Amino acid sequence: ISVYFNMAGMRKPYKNPREVFLESDLVSKEPFSQFQIWFEEACKIESIMEANAMCLATATKEGVPSARMVLLKSYGKDGFKFYTNYESRKGRELIENPNASLCFYWEVLKRSVRIEGTVQKVGLEESEEYFQSRPRASQIGANVSNQSRVIASRSVLDEKQIELTARYADESVPVPKPDYWGGFLLVPHTVEFWQGQSNRLHDRIRFRRPATGNTDHAHEGDDGWIYERLSP
Repeated sequence: ISVYFNMAGMRKPYKNPREVFLESDLVSKEPFSQFQIWFEEACKIESIMEANAMCLATATKEGVPSARMVLLKSYGKDGFKFYTNYESRKGRELIENPNASLCFYWEVLKRSVRIEGTVQKVGLEESEEYFQSRPRASQIGANVSNQSRVIASRSVLDEKQIELTARYADESVPVPKPDYWGGFLLVPHTVEFWQGQSNRLHDRIRFRRPATGNTDHAHEGDDGWIYERLSP
């Protein structure tokens, strides 16, 4: 490709001025209840195949960033949980630098949620319990893949999968969870709710912990949170 493609004209309509997202529309003055409402609405739309798909951004201790899509597996007032290979690039970066962010985008709803915080490993027992709830093929896949490592060809994976599938052909024998596989809990200090407007005056309401700073327009929320509107 010798020239850049011009995408200046790629523009779709979003919400209209009668569909604004106001502070009075918040279901609660803390972010988790609002996330639950938006997430449940996304789950009800058939065209959103994976409402729990999110972009996870990490960085090395030197600040070199990377991002990838992962799946949210549970959430609550303690935070947001996902599972991975601890020896993958994201796993290694999260261990050396626990600062991370998540971003959900539900295109049909013209909504996004951005979450920033720090991660900690999920307990071994909980990781084991979730691993054993996964489809057997996924359990075997976790044992096959040395995630993020360079391999010679696809056949390396296929051959190892055939080997392990035969080894664990007896489904009464559990597939072991690899020591390098488990969960992370992201404990948020900032959660931003975004809803798009066709005139680009998008709605942005941010919840954050007071330790992240203060503004003249911050409102006191619940459970130690404050919230405020951001200019788009």
